[in-house]
Amino acid sequence: MSESVSSEVKITNSIDGVAGFSVAGVHAGLKKEGALDFAIIASDRPSVAAGVFTRNTVKAAPVLLTMQRAAEHGEDIRAIAINTKSANACTGEEGMANAEKMARLVAGQIGINAQQVMVMSTGVIGTQLPMAKIENGAQLAGKSLGNDWQAAATAIMTTDTRPKLASVTISTAQGEYTIAGISKGSGMIAPNMATMLGVVVTDAELSQPFAQQAVRTGADASFNRAIVDGDTSTNDMVVLMANGASGVSIDQMESADGQQFQAALNEVMMSLAKQVVRDGEGVSKFISLHINNAATAEDALQIGRTIANSPLVKTAFFGNDANWGRIMAAAGRSGAALDHHLAHLYFAVGEDSTDDALCLFANGQPTDYSEEEATRIIKHSDVTVILDCGMGDASCRLWTCDLSHEYVSINSDYRS
Repeated sequence: MSESVSSEVKITNSIDGVAGFSVAGVHAGLKKEGALDFAIIASDRPSVAAGVFTRNTVKAAPVLLTMQRAAEHGEDIRAIAINTKSANACTGEEGMANAEKMARLVAGQIGINAQQVMVMSTGVIGTQLPMAKIENGAQLAGKSLGNDWQAAATAIMTTDTRPKLASVTISTAQGEYTIAGISKGSGMIAPNMATMLGVVVTDAELSQPFAQQAVRTGADASFNRAIVDGDTSTNDMVVLMANGASGVSIDQMESADGQQFQAALNEVMMSLAKQVVRDGEGVSKFISLHINNAATAEDALQIGRTIANSPLVKTAFFGNDANWGRIMAAAGRSGAALDHHLAHLYFAVGEDSTDDALCLFANGQPTDYSEEEATRIIKHSDVTVILDCGMGDASCRLWTCDLSHEYVSINSDYRS
């Protein structure tokens, strides 16, 4: 009833270190009471960098600058700097100048060129960067570079309640390499390219075209399948940096090593995406959504996103209401090909689980299922919903959550 899950890649939700990379997370004064709020991820040598960026036409200054850096200096990137509290979006020429100055400040602390620095920002739209605090952050972080990935991941959080990290080490005939990543995001999550903010690094050597293909494929399999509230941000981006410090070189996607790298990258990025959904604003339930046997891959994703974004579906899960009719209605209005007489709908307990799945709908009508059993299933914090469309052989998987009173409370006074 569902797609297979890789059992070969073992992801750890921590980072012990990645050869050639150092990080810092510091308190620059952007947040109150000493909270970490500014981070740098740096390589001790030139790195290949590639990224995926928001498709929102209202792009923040750091997005525009980092897109430019990737296009013009994608084989010579040394660092990424990230600030919180201000998105530096809708800030005009001053905002772009401040993004460029932020890169210069970080470059000066590390002893590199400004064009070797990418920047990311997160926070309130429409506020200018407080450059004195950004300069303070650059100085403190530049002096603190080390191996504290937990601090770096903490320093990029906004409404997140916990840091998000993932890593894996892969063995090849050439030796071992590591892929590791951090991300932030809790609300304004419905990526249409990547996610919120994410940085993934590897000490494998990659070509820039390989890195670009790999990060795009990874984002499509992970962050583009994560939905909290249906909003695509002005600042969303994920950047992959590869510095080759491990001595392992991978340049052909079609090779066994290339496919192994892509599978491992996908798993790291999926772990981060799932962590984002689990930490969504006001979330009490993590929903794995499997759309199987759709007519086309596009139809599968369209059906899945419509269900995952539906406020009626999400509020039903929050209320422990096994309201399968809302799921079928959402699937039917998605615009994708669907004949509900061919569809089967199941609920199961657990993340991406099919064990003891309960069929609630089949052949155009409800089954003779137990309402008590359906309610028992959806009372769990992890629930899998499986919609078998019966239309073809295309499948996809997404991750979403419920919609609670707390989400409204958080977002009704976010700027204050």
